[in-house]
Amino acid sequence: MTTPTRPLYWSVRRELWENKSVYVAPLAAAAVLLFGYAISTITLPRRMQAMQALDPGRQSATVTMPYNVIAGLVFVTAFIVAVFYCLDALHGERRDRSILFWKSLPVSDLMTVLSKAAIPIAVTPVVTFALIVAAQVVIYIWSTIVTVLSGNSPTLYWSHVHLGLMWTALPYGLVVNALWQAPIYAWFLLVSAWARRVPILWAMGVAVVPAVIERGAFSSAHIAHFLSERFFGGFGEAFSIGGKGEKPIHEFSQIDPLRTFSSPELWGGLIVAAAFLAAAVWLRRRREPI
Repeated sequence: MTTPTRPLYWSVRRELWENKSVYVAPLAAAAVLLFGYAISTITLPRRMQAMQALDPGRQSATVTMPYNVIAGLVFVTAFIVAVFYCLDALHGERRDRSILFWKSLPVSDLMTVLSKAAIPIAVTPVVTFALIVAAQVVIYIWSTIVTVLSGNSPTLYWSHVHLGLMWTALPYGLVVNALWQAPIYAWFLLVSAWARRVPILWAMGVAVVPAVIERGAFSSAHIAHFLSERFFGGFGEAFSIGGKGEKPIHEFSQIDPLRTFSSPELWGGLIVAAAFLAAAVWLRRRREPI
């Protein structure tokens, strides 16, 4: 018996089959950084000995830096891939005329657009989390092995690495960030369904041109600030006191999911994202091949 969610499930799987860069690109970025870190551990024993003279705060910052760097690199790579995926998701099928084939299948335009929106909003955070966890495990094990083989105790190293805490906070931050950026992805999908050529110019131009005009005419940057906050403010919303990244938290107990998920800015963005996706569905139903 076919369940209502089964067409969506297979549509999402189809997107992953056709767009392997969704997970291959972040995986490649993690692999390159891990290779570089493996080379850098040649000097790890000497750095661990020198670190004993530092205060606990600097010790922690030094030890956790590779974990933060690889998490940031994987996240940024996944975000860039998600942006370009959205820009091509509906435009590509019109350009190569496969839209005629996909429309012949028993999958509605709504289901198709939702499956494409699910990639950046739902699948990408899962892929990002899995790759970050795997990469951090490799760093932890390799650093421990190098430290032990050099004749040093890994106790100091272990005392500053709290993987359980990282892996508890990370999925929360990724979920909030994905919801926070949902209107961006939905806008790119809408432009992908509408534009005849170079959707990235239309998608970015609509936002950048008004910001430039505002800057030149009024010497203000309200539009640029709004765009910057919507693009990069998801983690600031999740890990700050009161939101908006103005007062970063310093303890795990300061995280307030109830405040975050009831934020008017978050829900306003989701409403806008729903409107953009509805428009994308309408356009896909009426657009012809390019």
